[in-house]
Amino acid sequence: MDDAAGSPEEDLSPVELEVQECSRTSEDREIKDKLMRKYSGYISSLKHEFSKKKKKGKLPREARQMLLDWWTIHYKWPYPTEADKVELAESTGLDQKQINNWFINQRKRHWKPSENMQFTVMDSIYGPFF
Repeated sequence: MDDAAGSPEEDLSPVELEVQECSRTSEDREIKDKLMRKYSGYISSLKHEFSKKKKKGKLPREARQMLLDWWTIHYKWPYPTEADKVELAESTGLDQKQINNWFINQRKRHWKPSENMQFTVMDSIYGPFF
């Protein structure tokens, strides 16, 4: 018995294979076009919805103001406790990760500890020099 009967593509010449591939590509394009016509509205609304969820930007004005108020009161040591963060999250409607990131960025951009504060921190780490 001879099991040499291969796939139908093995019996085609290279030119015939290329024509068949072009035909498939054309059919694929036609199907894609039909699907796009039928579902393009749905796809664009999904794209719009996903882009809204991924959008990063400024925090709401009221939330920023509440964080800045806390910052102003605690400027000498702007490290909120966990309880402070919970309270700020509840009052601003932000989550704690947003609160943490805001304070990290705010300290990097706008806070410089006083010289006395720097010496106090250094003393607590290394002990007094004198």
